[in-house]
Amino acid sequence: MEIILYLSVALIAIAFMVLVIYLSKTLKALQTTMESVSGTLEGLETQMQGITTETTLLLHKTNALAEDLQVKSESLNTVVDAVKGVGGSIQKVNETIDQVTDRVQIAANEHNPKIAQAVQWGNVCIELFNKWKAKKAEREAEQQQEILQESLPVPAAETRYQRSHS
Repeated sequence: MEIILYLSVALIAIAFMVLVIYLSKTLKALQTTMESVSGTLEGLETQMQGITTETTLLLHKTNALAEDLQVKSESLNTVVDAVKGVGGSIQKVNETIDQVTDRVQIAANEHNPKIAQAVQWGNVCIELFNKWKAKKAEREAEQQQEILQESLPVPAAETRYQRSHS
């Protein structure tokens, strides 16, 4: 029985030694993993510092842009107010034009018979002028015809005929 006891102790020692070997390998793998994680975290820390710096710069630029936008918005408000003033002025001009148009229309309706009579007299005058031009052109054509006939040489046979009858 003593042998069983020694064998049991030997078996326990071997099992403990196997456990220690595997535990040692696991701890070594864990150490490698932890070193890798440590390196990754250091890189991440460096990147976070870069991101923080860039974020700060971006925040400053955004604030400057917001201030610039505020200034330009205030300037634009002045322009919008001026455009509103111009719009009001144009509306007043349109109202005045409407009033003048209404007055002209009322005056035209009151003087409608006189206007019709003036148009008729105008048509008569134009017709007389056209007739006068036509008669003048006809007289000028007759005068030119006479001048042409007087300036043409008379053929010899006609000259003999005119001498014999004279």
